[in-house]
Amino acid sequence: MDFSTLTSQFGSLTFDGLVLGAIYALVALGYTLVYGVLRLINFAHSEIFMLGTYGALFATQWMHIPPFGDNRTGLSLVLTLVAVSLVAMTVSGTSAVLLERIAYRRLRRRGGSRLTALISAIGASLFLQEAIAIWRGRNYEAFPRFLEKKTLFTVFGADIRTDKLIIVVSAIAMMWALERFISRTRLGRGIRAVAQSPETSILMGVNIDRVITLTFLLGGIMAGLAGALNEVYYEQTRFSIGVILGMKAFTAAVLGGIGNLRGALLGGIVLGVVESYGGAVFGASWRDVVAFVILVLVLMFRPTGLLGETMQKARA
Repeated sequence: MDFSTLTSQFGSLTFDGLVLGAIYALVALGYTLVYGVLRLINFAHSEIFMLGTYGALFATQWMHIPPFGDNRTGLSLVLTLVAVSLVAMTVSGTSAVLLERIAYRRLRRRGGSRLTALISAIGASLFLQEAIAIWRGRNYEAFPRFLEKKTLFTVFGADIRTDKLIIVVSAIAMMWALERFISRTRLGRGIRAVAQSPETSILMGVNIDRVITLTFLLGGIMAGLAGALNEVYYEQTRFSIGVILGMKAFTAAVLGGIGNLRGALLGGIVLGVVESYGGAVFGASWRDVVAFVILVLVLMFRPTGLLGETMQKARA
């Protein structure tokens, strides 16, 4: 163990952890939303994130986006980032809706057990991975760097880089918008009603299928944004990119309290920061181990997570 790196680069490691945590939290929201409504762990959600990274990659190819340094204005860069993110969100959102229609809806209507749905989720996850592997190959594909990664300013020794700041700000803004949507809108109240009592919701005239479709759509949109931001940060993707990140996002959801939107944010941030610290202390090869040790500890000592409250108890 080496604590000297942690103490000497504490500010930088903390901010890098926030960046990782923001991506984890966006993906964790998909797990939380589906679990809150269906009591289902949608293990295929990691592949929805993966499809979002490819959506962002295809957007740059379709629009023939050149690399940075061609004297483009700030407005042009913002519009490019928004366009890439919208395509990624559209791809992931549409894929999530199709996943619900194909893999889960018929099972639900026939009264399939949660175990059956879980097996279906695992099968869908493997299918999507292998389908992309056959189509695009098993090697990493590079994402073009259209945004210059320059340091804007320094805070407590942490270099606040352009891409990192965009990731944190975008993630927080989208998570705030989702929380407001769930808490304040009629459709959001429908989601919370179904999460609390599907039978009563039907008697009150709530369309269960529409609510579930909306839930998958929202989770897919968040995963798509995470995929676009992940590409801006890491600049590469492949068919299995969602496996480890999906497990970490699931860990974040459990850590914060699965079914709790604010818990997903808290869990993602905590996991990202702890993982960053752990990599500095134990070495980069132990970063993933730290995340899964946290999952085991949470399940052992606080299975309801840090916050524990679900969407069922959320107030308007």
